[in-house]
Amino acid sequence: MGLLLSASAPPCYTRPMPNFENAIVLVTGAASGIGAAVATRLAADGARKLILADLDEDRLRDFAFSLPCARELMIGDVADEGLWATADLTGLTHAVVNAGIGAGSPIAETSLAEWRRVMSPNLDGAFLTLKAAMRAIKSTGQGGAIVLTASAAGLKAEPGIAAYGASKAAVIHLARIAAKEGGPDRIRVNAIAPGGVETPIWNAVPFFQQLVTNTGSEEAAFAAMGAAGSLAGRFARPEEIAAQIAFLLSEECGFVTGACLVSDGGYSI
Repeated sequence: MGLLLSASAPPCYTRPMPNFENAIVLVTGAASGIGAAVATRLAADGARKLILADLDEDRLRDFAFSLPCARELMIGDVADEGLWATADLTGLTHAVVNAGIGAGSPIAETSLAEWRRVMSPNLDGAFLTLKAAMRAIKSTGQGGAIVLTASAAGLKAEPGIAAYGASKAAVIHLARIAAKEGGPDRIRVNAIAPGGVETPIWNAVPFFQQLVTNTGSEEAAFAAMGAAGSLAGRFARPEEIAAQIAFLLSEECGFVTGACLVSDGGYSI
């Protein structure tokens, strides 16, 4: 007589979402684009408190009101040391160093003032944010994780993006150095380098404004750029990048530090 085996199917395995229960997370550039998408994602994943920083007070307040968790707002320029001197980052566990601006002009036509205008939020602001976040996380003695938003423009040379590309290349290396310095305190630091993402940062780029005029809408302009500049044939949605940042911050990525996740649809190949 043979052994009778149960015919019932094994239970399905559902991969758990990153859990940020009790997390206190700093997100800069949080009023729109990738920053807002990250804040929305972390709130949905159980973050206890979000510390949201942006220059646009009205937009940040309107957005923060929709989040289902405690939130604290920091209104100001991330490149201003005074902003960080008064910031309350008590209990900080994670940070997303995301604030930045876009720009485009050939080197020979870029003034020093324009160069500094881009470097101020993109690099000086990243440094000051990272400095404050690392100090706050270290003070807890519990470790934590930080992600810096870089760009594929920091990896692939293109004409007309000297200031922006140089700032993002520096951010990638800053993340690597921070990972080495943060290691003894169990602070993981990684970067993400998106390619084209459908965010308001493009509104500051003259050729995008012209493309919107030529194609008739922002949606059509994004579609045209995505088809031309990505093997995926499109630009990314902010929510996609936010999910990847959440992964880098999560314990599922606990053995990864000093890395740069390139998320550009194949643009930089």
